[in-house]
Amino acid sequence: MASPLKVCIVGSGNWGSAIARIIGSNVRSRQRFATAVKMWVLEEKVDGRKLTDIINTEHENVKYLPGYKLPENVAVPTLCNAVEGADLLVFVVPHQFTRKLCDEMVGRVSPRARGISLIKGIDVGPGGLKLISDIIREKMDIDVSVLMGANIANEVAAERFCETTIGSKILENGLLFKELLQTPNFRVTVVEDSDTVELCGALKNIVAVGAGFCDGLSCGDNTKAAVIRLGLTEMMAFARLSSSSSEDAGAFSPTTFLESCGVADLITTCYGGRNRRVAEAFAKTGKSIEELEREMLNGQKLQGPATSAEVYHILEQKGLLDKFPLFTAVYQICFKGKPVREIISCLQSHPAHL
Repeated sequence: MASPLKVCIVGSGNWGSAIARIIGSNVRSRQRFATAVKMWVLEEKVDGRKLTDIINTEHENVKYLPGYKLPENVAVPTLCNAVEGADLLVFVVPHQFTRKLCDEMVGRVSPRARGISLIKGIDVGPGGLKLISDIIREKMDIDVSVLMGANIANEVAAERFCETTIGSKILENGLLFKELLQTPNFRVTVVEDSDTVELCGALKNIVAVGAGFCDGLSCGDNTKAAVIRLGLTEMMAFARLSSSSSEDAGAFSPTTFLESCGVADLITTCYGGRNRRVAEAFAKTGKSIEELEREMLNGQKLQGPATSAEVYHILEQKGLLDKFPLFTAVYQICFKGKPVREIISCLQSHPAHL
């Protein structure tokens, strides 16, 4: 009989801690997995105490997921020690740090290791668009699935019912991670259109920033519905564009947008997510995104504005900015000093109305 699979969670913020609750509970009842789950925690002090010490003694991430007890996962402050010998890696860190972290992990994990990315973002390099799962796959030489869905972290931690989507290029690995993650209240669907699943998770955050701007301007639900619909058309167009320019050109499937990772996640994020909430405060206060991250997110990084910048540069290179006015407006408002009301102008002249 094969030895149980060792699980390591790479990241311990709000979403990482919520997922840790599920995994820590599931491994105790499923013989396929080792019961000791390591979780890499970026060390910091909370009221003079190390966060890892708090998690290991009180079993609660008091900074990023207060009020919810964690199973007896082991919080480890050194990444190399956390991933040593791991068979299953659950990546849940800000997308900007993926390359650096992968470089540190190379050679430390099991030869049979597989990964799943819960990271919502994309990367832009000299060769153009790069999916985060591709970066992990290439740097670590492991297969990587992705998980995206309508999953507000605190609601998942509170065990409120929700759905999610796993995209996997190797179906067997997607089903393995479904076994690790599914609960009666966290229902997993596995699809093979992995790239579209991942793009949905990244792009919906841009749309949510636009929705937040509308809330900050007190535009009402009709206007926000227009942002969601027009944002969805741009998400689908961008996914189609990315698929047509990749080696795996046949991968794009519009029906993937009907999964939890698509329309459901878009709606949830535009009404309940942190990107919407911070964007509303941006519109109301005039404070910078960086200031609001410190004040509202305990310093955690917001993914929507960063992703809008990466998408903007791709569209600019391709000469397609005029085809994606919502994505473009979000970027220009966040980073180029355009007035927040530009979000309404882009809706009024959106090519989807023509």
